[in-house]
Amino acid sequence: MSHWKEYKLGEIADINKKSVGKGYSFEIIEYVDTSSVTENKFDNPQIIPLVEAPSRAKRLVDEGDTIISTVRPIQKHYGFIKNSKPNTVVSTGFAVVSPKKIDPKFLYYFLTQEEITIYLNTLAESGTTTFPAFRPEELAKLTIWAPESIEEQTAIASILSSLDQKIELNNAINRNLEALAQALFKQWFVEFEFPVDQNGNFSPLTGEMSEGQRGYKSSGGEMVESELGMIPKGWRVGKLGDILTVKGGTTPSTKEPKYWEGNLHWTSPRDLSTLEFPVLLNTDKKITEEGLKQISSGLLPKGTLLLSSRAPIGYLAITEIETAINQGYIAINCKQPYSNLFMLYWLRQYMESVIARANGSTFLEISKSNFKEIDVIIPSETIHNQFIEVVNQLFKQLVLFQRENNKLSSLRDTLLPKLISGELEVKNV
Repeated sequence: MSHWKEYKLGEIADINKKSVGKGYSFEIIEYVDTSSVTENKFDNPQIIPLVEAPSRAKRLVDEGDTIISTVRPIQKHYGFIKNSKPNTVVSTGFAVVSPKKIDPKFLYYFLTQEEITIYLNTLAESGTTTFPAFRPEELAKLTIWAPESIEEQTAIASILSSLDQKIELNNAINRNLEALAQALFKQWFVEFEFPVDQNGNFSPLTGEMSEGQRGYKSSGGEMVESELGMIPKGWRVGKLGDILTVKGGTTPSTKEPKYWEGNLHWTSPRDLSTLEFPVLLNTDKKITEEGLKQISSGLLPKGTLLLSSRAPIGYLAITEIETAINQGYIAINCKQPYSNLFMLYWLRQYMESVIARANGSTFLEISKSNFKEIDVIIPSETIHNQFIEVVNQLFKQLVLFQRENNKLSSLRDTLLPKLISGELEVKNV
C-alpha cells in the first residue's frame, strides 16, 4: 500500500469553483435541480430563460465534475457530469466538486460510497439549519485515500465504470422495450389500428406490418357506437370489475417483533417508488408466517399487478415473486382470458381516469370499489391474445435484463469499497 497516499479533498479538488456572474453570456440555460438527480440518474434538464430561473440556479459545472446535494445526503441526489453544455447550470443545493489532481471518475466513486454518504448525512443532521444539510466547505476537509498514480486511479475507476455502462446499456434496451409495448397498446386499443389483411380480417402480427397488412380503423374496419365512442365491431364497453379481481393488504403491527424479519416478502409502495421498470424482484422488508396471518389477502402469486392507490396513486409493477402487500396497494389479477400485462399498459395509458375516481381530504386515494367501476373498452379475445403473445416476449426480455442489472449492481456495490480503499489491488496498470 506504499503507492497509496492520504489527501484532503481540498488539496486535489475545488468545491463550487464557478458560479453565474455578471459576465455570464447565456440567456437560456439548462437547469438541473437537486430533485432531478438520484444515484447518477438525471431527469431531463429544465430549459428556461436565465431571467426566469429560480434564485438557486447559480452553480456552473464542467465535464468530469461530481455534484452532491448538501441537503439530506442520505437521499443520494448525486451525479457525475458528462456531456455538459456551456449553458448547464445546477442548483446551489449541490456542492460541485471539480477534480484537479485526481481521476474524475475515481473521485466520483469515492464520494458516492455508502460510507461517505452516511458520513455526510451525519454532518447534515448535526447542523443547525431547519432541515438536514452540510456546508460545502466541509467537503474540503474530507480525507481521501488514493493511489499516487493517476493511471492506477483510472484503472480502478474503469472497472467500476464498465459495470455501470453495462447496467445503463440494459436500461436503455428496457426503455426501448417499454416504449415499443406502450406504442403497440396505443395503436391497437386506443387508435384501433390492429393489423388486418386486405379483406379486413384480423392478420396476426409477425413484426412490422407487412405489405398485405393494414390498420383496422384506417382501412375501413366496421366501427359501432358505444357510450365511450366508436369502437370496433365485436368489442364492448364494461367495467374494470368485469375483467379483474382486486385485493388490498395491511401492515402487521411494527410493535410485534414476531411479525417481522422473516423469509416472506412484504411490500409497500416505497418498493415501487425507485423502480424504473414495472417489475418487482425483491422487497425491502420481510415478514414471518405469524405476520402473514395478520393480512387477509395472504401471499399473492407471482405475476400479480400492483397499483399504488394513494400518496401517490400510480406506481405500477408486476411481481416476479410471491408477496404480501400493505394497505397502500390495489392488487390486481385479471380474469381469464384477459392478462395482467394488458392491464399494466391500460393503466399506463389511462391513469388519469383512475386518479379522477379518487377522493380524500388529506391525500387522494382510489378505493377498490371505485377502481372496479371505471369504464373500460373490452377488446375481442383474438386481438387481446395476439397483443399478449407479442408483448409477453418483450416483457420476458425486460425481466431478464432487470435481473442481470440487479446482479451487476450487487457486484459493483461489493467491489466499490474494496477497490477504492485498495483492499483489492489492480494489477497490470
